[in-house]
Amino acid sequence: MEFSDQFPIWNKLTPAQRERISGSLISRTIKRGAVIHDGSDDCTGLLFIKSGQLRAYILSEEGREITIYRLFDMDLCLFSASCVMRSIQFEVTIQAEKDTDLQIIPAEIYKQIMEESASVANYTNEVMASRFSEVMWLMEQIMWKSMDKRVAAFLLEESVIEDTRLLKITHETIARHLGTHREVITRMLRYLQSESAVNLSRGMVEITNKKKLENLAGPQ
Repeated sequence: MEFSDQFPIWNKLTPAQRERISGSLISRTIKRGAVIHDGSDDCTGLLFIKSGQLRAYILSEEGREITIYRLFDMDLCLFSASCVMRSIQFEVTIQAEKDTDLQIIPAEIYKQIMEESASVANYTNEVMASRFSEVMWLMEQIMWKSMDKRVAAFLLEESVIEDTRLLKITHETIARHLGTHREVITRMLRYLQSESAVNLSRGMVEITNKKKLENLAGPQ
């Protein structure tokens, strides 16, 4: 699928604007673990993920990471072009969780078209508002949910993403996603294992009782 098939307001652009976007698209392959966007000073542009998986995260003052959202096949990422919106300074880092093929609209091109087109401006505001809603939901989880519930919810989400109950994931990786220390995650996983909800082995977490995890995680 091409960018023109995925961009929801493509038909509202003028032929000249479509040509400008098509002519400026940059195709890149990002290897797993590579950082493609690093903070508000890094104005990468709008990302269209053709295949793969990206993770957007923020850093605490102590240097701990916490995942705010993830991007999959056919997703669009606008936080990597947040510099085109003067009122937004958002220190988000975007990293490839898997080898990822994507296309980039350079920030200056997207900004020009956003200034010309009310449809693009409105779409941009809607997407940004949706992403900020996800961030607010995350803040609520951090403030009001205990860590055992958050770990259970994360394991369930990861199982859906990977389409397996046998997760190849380390305690350190889970800690980075949830913004805590590895020791905390180890303690929570051992508790879940004692409850017969998971089985732990080196670099692996197997979900053995999905229902128990769902009951612990509660409504999402």
